[in-house]
Amino acid sequence: MNYLKLLAASIVLGCLSFIATAEECHYHIDFITKSIVRVRWSDNLEPSDNATGSCIYQPAKVKVKKHNRNGLTTYSTNELTLVTGKDAIIFINPSSGDTLAIDRGGECHSVARELVIYDDNTARGVETANGLVTVKQETRRDTVGMIKQFTVNFECPGEKALYGLGQHIEGYMNLLGKTLWLTQHNLKISIPVIVSPRGWGMMFDAGCAMAYSSSGQNFTINFDAAKCVDYYFIKGDGMDGVAQGYRFLTGAVEPLPRYAFGYIQSRERYTSSSDIISTLREYRRMGVPVDMIVQDWNYWPQGWGYMKMDRRHYPSPRALADSVHALNAKLMVSIWPNPQWCPQADDFAIRGYMLQHSVYDVFNPDARRYYWSWANDEFFSAGFDAWWCDSSEPLDGDWNNPPAPNADGTPYNYENHERRWTLNKEILSESLGAERSSLYSLYHSRGIYENQRLFDSTKRVLTLTRSSYPGQQRYGTIVWNGDTYASWDAFHRQIPSGLNYMATGNPYWTTDVGGFFVKTGNQWFRRGEFEQGNKSDAFREYYTRMFQWATFLPMLRSHGTDTYREIWYFGEPGTPYYDAVKTMIELRYRLLPYIYSMALQQRFGGGTMARMLAYDFPNDTTVYDIADQYLFGDMMVCPVTRPLSETTTRRVYLPSGTKWIDWWTGVVLDGGQWISVQSPVDKFPLFVKGGSVIVESDVVQYSAEQLNKPLTVKLYDGGVGRFTLHEDAGDGYGYERGERSEIDFNWDANKKRLTIGRRRGSFPGMQTRREINVVFPDGTMRVVNYMGKTVRICS
Repeated sequence: MNYLKLLAASIVLGCLSFIATAEECHYHIDFITKSIVRVRWSDNLEPSDNATGSCIYQPAKVKVKKHNRNGLTTYSTNELTLVTGKDAIIFINPSSGDTLAIDRGGECHSVARELVIYDDNTARGVETANGLVTVKQETRRDTVGMIKQFTVNFECPGEKALYGLGQHIEGYMNLLGKTLWLTQHNLKISIPVIVSPRGWGMMFDAGCAMAYSSSGQNFTINFDAAKCVDYYFIKGDGMDGVAQGYRFLTGAVEPLPRYAFGYIQSRERYTSSSDIISTLREYRRMGVPVDMIVQDWNYWPQGWGYMKMDRRHYPSPRALADSVHALNAKLMVSIWPNPQWCPQADDFAIRGYMLQHSVYDVFNPDARRYYWSWANDEFFSAGFDAWWCDSSEPLDGDWNNPPAPNADGTPYNYENHERRWTLNKEILSESLGAERSSLYSLYHSRGIYENQRLFDSTKRVLTLTRSSYPGQQRYGTIVWNGDTYASWDAFHRQIPSGLNYMATGNPYWTTDVGGFFVKTGNQWFRRGEFEQGNKSDAFREYYTRMFQWATFLPMLRSHGTDTYREIWYFGEPGTPYYDAVKTMIELRYRLLPYIYSMALQQRFGGGTMARMLAYDFPNDTTVYDIADQYLFGDMMVCPVTRPLSETTTRRVYLPSGTKWIDWWTGVVLDGGQWISVQSPVDKFPLFVKGGSVIVESDVVQYSAEQLNKPLTVKLYDGGVGRFTLHEDAGDGYGYERGERSEIDFNWDANKKRLTIGRRRGSFPGMQTRREINVVFPDGTMRVVNYMGKTVRICS
């Protein structure tokens, strides 16, 4: 078809809109800002909207120039040029003239929408690896209308790398030439955002399952069920600029409370109040820092997902929270969206708040409020601090009940990602509707965030959850990558999985340190390789290596089943694995001022704390498919993902254009080369970008204890650098009222001079006088009594 036969153009207040049509499709193209364009089309003449709830922006007033020549119409701002013609929409960088991407059109067709009818009288509870599941007998399938499915084709001339699309277990880094199946399930998170190191990206705004396939420099997006094709083209200043455009559309990143960046201890599972309290007491006795402990599932007295604690083992939720707080720690609790076989489930059903397959209706604001009221009554009003919203997909089609063999009689292959996509999107569509099958976690997180804030804004919302969607970053959430298994190969694949998720503009992602399943079991997902668990040096080494990696993720959390994860199960003080783990916990606490500054920077100035190398080195094509190195601030993290029995060294690439300083030895190295680094169990390759400023403080037992401690500012050779120290109260929402401060540290390694700028802003409880220990590259230290005014120091 000839999709783009231009009919008209008109300038409207706030943005430029024009309409293009073809034999069957009608396009609506809007300039949202000077650098963001929205494109929509369907098979009718009216503008459509998929109503995902992802976007919350207000369009800017944009001055757009229009020019017609040779059958082409050009619309341009100083940041983005759009050319429309008979067969394409072309997106051009006006400063270079380079074509960034071309929309080559697509097609729309309709398929029957089926409604599955179940016999409620056959309902029974079945125990599975994912808990108690309600199973009913299917009686029939009715056709209840039609679903529109769309395909859109794109070209990216000259493109060498694409990233994003969320978290996927395939372990791909560069997505050019790959295929990904986008839906929500345990181990997969669909974020339909694509990013290029050339400084452009796209967000596809639909709530359905999608599929991405790429060949050469082309890619195709398939929408499984939508009212229309709806996407945003974002031109940015590098990948960080694209993330900023994404956050303009979908909302700013809510900073997590400061304690969330300390160490978090969890396991499957603590079985009583005394179990939780005794664990915390042991950490305090041993002098190992910890900020939060987590109560996992099965604390309820009956059924599944019941938001009540069994009083035989948890006599008083209030007393439990008070005891945790008395030990200077916080308490997170696991809550589920699928209460079954319990009074809560009956209560929700009577009120009409339950969807098919026993999940509560997050799309109904009344149901979200009522869900919060249950969580508040048992937990939040008793002093609990944070939420673990597990199973927020909220259904899996192939996790607990292995499907029948393939039609040819061969066993079902769980590495067949298209088949997994089909099974999971089908069960989600049955319950949620095909057009919103990927949106559950977005609305679940919204319900917790909005209702907690209505109840009490003195505690910042913190939700750990297993799924996500564009816009969820505005609700105080961090995701983890699901029920992984412990193997060296799985470990390696998790690194690019997380980096591609965070490249979409959603910066908060983490993992279960040690892998969730440690041992092998009958189910397909129990593929752990460490049958002896923490009793074996093999797992202790594996756990230590994962811990080193996770120390440089937005959240450091140990969790899993099969074997305990508390530090004393890995040896005693003075033994290799115990000491290596403790070293990383203490390093995490030393870096808390640096880490929390990056969190506030993400909210107020942009940036992504953990990011792939292409973010900072887009012109060094060697980095494009390096899947196991990344940047955490100005530190380059190189996790060791092979056991010492295979190799004692780690091959590392030092990106070009800067010096690199070995964190452990201080040796300065040139960029643009591969090196081999010795990696004993207590060390891994960790480098600092030349010219960096790294702000640290004292090792403490919990994050709040670090307040008012002296700062240590470490300066590195290799150029000119800058770091802004962001501070606020660390909890609550005073920052929304401007209650925060910033201090710039400008370092010129060539002149050996550090300038500490004038403090901007203030907040209640702020320390007006700071002791700052400045450590120069040669080891010289200067002590500064900083009073908020500009100070210059030379070595």
